[in-house]
Amino acid sequence: MRILSGVQSSGKLHIGNYYGAIRQFVQFQDTADAYYFIANYHSLNEVREPKRALELTREAAMAYLALGLDPKKAVLFRQSDVKEVLELNWLLGVVAPVAHLERAHSYKDKVAQGKSPDFGLFAYPVLMAADILLYSADAVPVGKDQIQHIEFARDWAVKFNMQYVPGYDPADPDGKEKGHAPGILKLPSAYIQSSTQTVPGIDGRKMSKSYGNTIDLFGDEKELKKRIMSIKTDSTPVEAPKPVPGAEAKETSEAPEGTQPGEGALVSKVPLYDLLKVMLPEADFRDVDASWRAGGKGYGDYKKRLLEAFHATFGPARQRYAELSADPGELERILHDGANRAREEASRLMEKVRRAVGIP
Repeated sequence: MRILSGVQSSGKLHIGNYYGAIRQFVQFQDTADAYYFIANYHSLNEVREPKRALELTREAAMAYLALGLDPKKAVLFRQSDVKEVLELNWLLGVVAPVAHLERAHSYKDKVAQGKSPDFGLFAYPVLMAADILLYSADAVPVGKDQIQHIEFARDWAVKFNMQYVPGYDPADPDGKEKGHAPGILKLPSAYIQSSTQTVPGIDGRKMSKSYGNTIDLFGDEKELKKRIMSIKTDSTPVEAPKPVPGAEAKETSEAPEGTQPGEGALVSKVPLYDLLKVMLPEADFRDVDASWRAGGKGYGDYKKRLLEAFHATFGPARQRYAELSADPGELERILHDGANRAREEASRLMEKVRRAVGIP
């Protein structure tokens, strides 16, 4: 099974990125044919400063490698190093209905947040579909908010195959029945890992660069401590039991204090507790949970415990990140090799696509 996913290089990676995606990417490299790319074309919707765009792309690649991605097992590359993706983007655009793009959740949400309604933002799902279809991915790990984009990719692949593949039957996309032809573009499936927990940010909303509530994986030591010590808590006295959320954090329509409606729903009313639950080994969290419910310790003690857990979990990765940062030649070698491997797949598919549409 071929797994494919990408990460936008539009900001610093944080622990929500790790527990929500990167950790399972690292696990997939041992069980699947894994392709991962740094989505630096997509990031241009957010990052318009060239120097910063280059830096963030490098940082995203270093983060993947530092967190355990093995370039001998998985293919890691920059999106922009495989130019075929832009060609497929255009060819999908000629079959993608404008009505689909107009009802894209991500576009409407970002415009509602004040983002400029540029063509790049509007056509984002088409380029995402090209990213997926170019490498004939079987499954794409995504969050629930990205499922619609996978559905678009499937719909447009079907439309393309019906238009350009004689004998293609959408009810038999692999052409197994006599008289049917397999599609050129494979239909991908969304892979939703139900056990993946939404990681709350320091204010209780989902951890996100857009909200400025992150705990960065490779940030400055002083800033890291400052962020953890500023996690939102209530005024429960030291000696009293602390409030405990439900068994799972639940999304609500309530906006955190100091924010405006629509800026992001709470996923945790007790973010410190939920972050400890995410970060600590199960046995250690049981001890924390017992003392949390009993009272006798202040929130400051638990924040220090979270800081210790962060270093225990990510200390080796931070060291590896520093080593990669000091050796840019090695990083480029890895990305160049990944791009070559990705282009082999892309070239094979695009040869079929060009022949099908009548492009020499």
